[in-house]
Amino acid sequence: DHHVNYGSGSGLQDRVAFVQNDPSQYDASIRLADLQVSDTGTYQCRVKKNTVAVHEVIVTVQEKPATPQCWTEGELIVGSSILLRCYSR
Repeated sequence: DHHVNYGSGSGLQDRVAFVQNDPSQYDASIRLADLQVSDTGTYQCRVKKNTVAVHEVIVTVQEKPATPQCWTEGELIVGSSILLRCYSR
């Protein structure tokens, strides 16, 4: 039907668009811009020509890890061993 149904309160209106200007030309792909963790969910594509074809895709968006905190353990002496530790949330 040449439209995207965004669902209620999804915040997708400004971030979803068809890849091709005219989806009736056999490409009804959509692009979801500026992914957010809240975009995780099941997305459904319904294409209707002579019959209706439905395909569902599960999208999982994970948060980018925080910048790691790193430090050394042990004395910095030539020929000795040290331990480099890093931690990230």
